[in-house]
Amino acid sequence: MAVEVRLPMILQKVAGGAKTVKVEGKSIHEVFDNLEKNHHGFASRLFDNEGNLNHFIMVYVNNEDIRLQRGMQTELKDGDVITLLPAMAGGEDCCR
Repeated sequence: MAVEVRLPMILQKVAGGAKTVKVEGKSIHEVFDNLEKNHHGFASRLFDNEGNLNHFIMVYVNNEDIRLQRGMQTELKDGDVITLLPAMAGGEDCCR
């Protein structure tokens, strides 16, 4: 099952400049694993040293925040759209 992942500009360079990528997966976790396999470098930008999603990355499925669903275990359907957004507050260096 393929979903579309919309990337912010800061992450597009990891995907060869693509604004969107098609990725297989039944959950956010599977999609992120496959995103790393297909475009090496995403994991280090999305996750902290303990493997948790960085707090400055917002993840939406069909415009719904995954934190209000099942987080990384949020189930996906064919054709769903995942949007990744860097948080716009604070002084941290997002997505290095």
